[in-house]
Order: sequence, then structure tokens, then C-alpha cells
Amino acid sequence: MAGQTETIVTSILGDIDSGALTPGDIIEESALIARHDVSRTPLREALIQLETAGLIERMPRKGAVVFKPTLEQFLAILEVHAKLEGQAAGLAARRLSQRHAEKLEAATAACEAHAAEHGDGAPDAYYQLNLDFHRVVAEAAGNAFLLDMIKLNARKLMAYYRARYHYRGVIATSAVEHRKIADLIVARDGNGAEAAMESHVSFDHITAMDLLAVLD
Repeated sequence: MAGQTETIVTSILGDIDSGALTPGDIIEESALIARHDVSRTPLREALIQLETAGLIERMPRKGAVVFKPTLEQFLAILEVHAKLEGQAAGLAARRLSQRHAEKLEAATAACEAHAAEHGDGAPDAYYQLNLDFHRVVAEAAGNAFLLDMIKLNARKLMAYYRARYHYRGVIATSAVEHRKIADLIVARDGNGAEAAMESHVSFDHITAMDLLAVLD
């Protein structure tokens, strides 16, 4: 039963990560049962886990839906997420191993190459490269608990970050900022890396309102 529950949790998280499920989307319970050939018990347990994590909500007459933040919630989550990402970058600067330095360079260069080749094109492909960059930084921090917290918060904002890369000029700016952050980490400038990363992942109030409207 536990294995079936974990399979459903992983499936729903994968759909959130890929953009197949976006904020406000209904979780089609019957489709999940059919897809994974399970009963309602592991499905119910999976939904409880995801609701406890704040990734889904129970709505009257709708059932389970993907968490969709209000503006106030969005800004509050973003504030925490920016601090977590910044802390990861600061720790990475102190703890960077040769292996992670190589991975960081590869992830940074991939973002730069995409921006140079595609400009504002292929934003969803760039978003995946962006995720890889942030994953490498978080892993380089060497704190598994912090990594899990970043993943959880990122999933609550993921659809909005993905949508942001459809705006003109954002990909190029992102790639430049990734290089700056990477250089600060490699230079062991913890305070600089933390501040640069925190600024990088933050939105201003107007941008947040625009992104919430796009996915309304």
C-alpha cells in the first residue's frame, strides 16, 4: 500500500513539475486510479500527503485541486523561497566541491548557450535548464533538508516561474544572472552569492500580479 501511495505522489509531482498540472487544475482521481491500477485508499493517502505539504487543496464540489495562491500567499511564499535559494548559494560558495564546480559550470554554460542560440525562443526548454542550474546550486550547498525545503516551495511557484520565461528579454537576463551567481560561488564569496541569488529569484509586486493574471 505504501508503495502505491508513493507511486501516486510521484506521478502528481511529476505532472506539476512538467506543467501538465497547473495551479487550480482539478486532480482527476478516477484517471489516477485507472492509470496506476490502485484502489481509492492509496489515492486518498497520497492526496493527504500532498495537501499536508500545501501542494493541493480540497475545494467544495471540485475535490482536490493544485494549490493556487492568492497574491498575498504568492508574495509570502516567494519571500521565503528567495531566502532559501539565497542561503543555498551562500552555503555552496563555502562548500563547493570540484565535482559540483564542474556541474555548476556545465549548467551555467547550457543556459548561456540556449540564450545565445534561441533568444526569447523555446522558453519551456530554457526553463528546464534553469531548473537544472538551481538544482546544482542547492545540491552543492550540502544540506539535504534545505534542498527538500527548496523543492517544496519551488513546486508552489513553478508554474509562475515557467510563465515568466515567455516574457521578452527574461531568458537573456536570467542567463547573465546565472553566470554572476556561479562566478561568486566559485570565488567563494558567500555573502555576494547569497544576495545575488535572492535577487535573482524574486519578483516585484507588479510582476507577481501579472503572472497570477496569466494563469488565472
